[in-house]
Formats: sequence, C-alpha cells, structure tokens
Amino acid sequence: MRKEFKKNKELYMMCLPALLFLLAFCYIPMAGIWMAFTKYNIKDGIFGSEFVGLQNFKYFFTSSTGMGLKVIKNTLVINFWGLIFGTILPITIAICFNEVRGKIFKKVTQSAMFFPYFLSWVVVGAIVYAFFSTDTGMINRVLSQNGHDIIRWYAEKKYWKPIIITADVWKWAGYNSIIYMAAMTNFDASLYDAASVDGANRFQQILHITLPLIKPTVVVLSLLSIGRIFFGDFGMIYGIVGNNSLLYDEVAVIDTYVYSAMRSLGFSYTTAIGLFQSVMGLILVTLSNKLAKKVNEGEGLF
Repeated sequence: MRKEFKKNKELYMMCLPALLFLLAFCYIPMAGIWMAFTKYNIKDGIFGSEFVGLQNFKYFFTSSTGMGLKVIKNTLVINFWGLIFGTILPITIAICFNEVRGKIFKKVTQSAMFFPYFLSWVVVGAIVYAFFSTDTGMINRVLSQNGHDIIRWYAEKKYWKPIIITADVWKWAGYNSIIYMAAMTNFDASLYDAASVDGANRFQQILHITLPLIKPTVVVLSLLSIGRIFFGDFGMIYGIVGNNSLLYDEVAVIDTYVYSAMRSLGFSYTTAIGLFQSVMGLILVTLSNKLAKKVNEGEGLF
C-alpha cells in the first residue's frame, strides 16, 4: 500500500477532500444505526438508552394495525409498476426522437417532454386535482356531458395506485429519455448503414441494433432503481393525495408511514424501519447485479 501511495500520491491527494466528506457525512453518522436496537430517549443518548434487540423490527411486522406489511406492499406495487413503465416509456420516447429528422420539431418536442421534470409534486398534485376533482374536474365534466354518473375520485381507494403510478411515470419519462438518447449518440452509424444495405427497414434496425445496444444502459438504470424499490416517494404521495384519510391505506408507502410514526412511536422505531429499507435495497441490488452478470457478462454495476 505504501508503494502504491507513493506512485500515485497526487491522485490520492486529489481524492482526499471527497473521501473526508464521505467519511464525515456518510460513514460516521452510521453509528446512529444503533438507535434501531434501543428504546431511545434524549436523556440517555443513543448509546445509553435501553437495548431492546429486534423489538422495533418485530413491532413493524406484527403490529395489530397491520400497517407495516400494508405499506411494504404499497411501496413495492407502486415502485414495481413505476419501474416497468418508467423504463418502457422513456426508451420508446428516446427511440422516436432518434428517428425524427426535423431539427426544430425535435427540439420543441424534446423541451415539452422534459418540462414535467422541473415541476414540483405540489404542482403535479394541482394538475391531478384539475383532472379528478369531483365538482370541477375535467374527467367528471366529460362523464356528465356524456350522460354518465360522476365519480367521487378522492373518496374511492381503488383508482389511486394507477393514478400515482401514471403521474410518476409522466413526470420522469422525459428526463430519463434524455439519458437513453445520450447513449444512442454513441452508437456506430455504420451498423445502421450495413443493415440498410442488407434490406432491413427502420423497425428491424430498431429491433436488432438499437435495442441490443441500449441494453447495458437499461440494465444499469434498472439496477439503480431496484436499489430504491423499498423507498417510497414521500413528496409524490403528499403532493398528490395530501392528508386524505380516505385514501391513506391505499397509497401510504414506507416513507409516509415513517413520517407519521415518528411523532407517536419515536426515533428508535422509525430508525429500524429506515435500516430495514437500506438492507433490503442492498440485498436486492446485489442479487440483481449477480443475475445481470450471469445473463450477460459485464453488464452489472460491479
């Protein structure tokens, strides 16, 4: 190690500020994980509080309210379908833009697709309300004008998982398509020329050249998303649904549950839930990475 450091001393010194930042703000605070195994109180501190082992984790999974398992299910369902459609739609948009030849039209439509990324979830929630409001919503107006009964959207649980998934995919589709388009700019144009000479049409070129070449990028982004699959988007849920008690059970995710539980059940319990999320994310990323490397060597994250 001493020999390696002497050989690349300048490079290590350049890395030192970033390593110190990582140590100070990421690794040293990990000592707070101990709180998940204690009955924390401010007077005794993290390491002086009563040790309770796995009691906080047990309560999360076996509490009489059943909210632990319910919020896990909601989080996984929303994130799973968000991952599926949030991968398919951006790839489709990127391929379509890649085929467009009109520069002005391409720039205008790209900007329009990218715009939702800059909207806060509060603004997205207002847009959703404009569509689904019982009295003034656009969808209920259309239904009433065509002789159908209006729907009390904000009182019906069954509609809100699809609505939230749709809003999530819509917001991020344009941003994610830029990543795929950037990957496509590095594709070898001679492959398309050769395929054209061999008689392949545009659809066949997309199917047999574009999609296989873009697969490594899809794998990397999917693995990163899988690592966050146990983390719900707090801002999205509160921005769209807010404190609507009629819909809470249907759309509550782990992060919104942690927010509400912190005030009544304390820091130890919510720390345990956060640790559970992180450990599950690590396990899923590791297993998914191994699977990706097994299917196609060299396509994993590490």
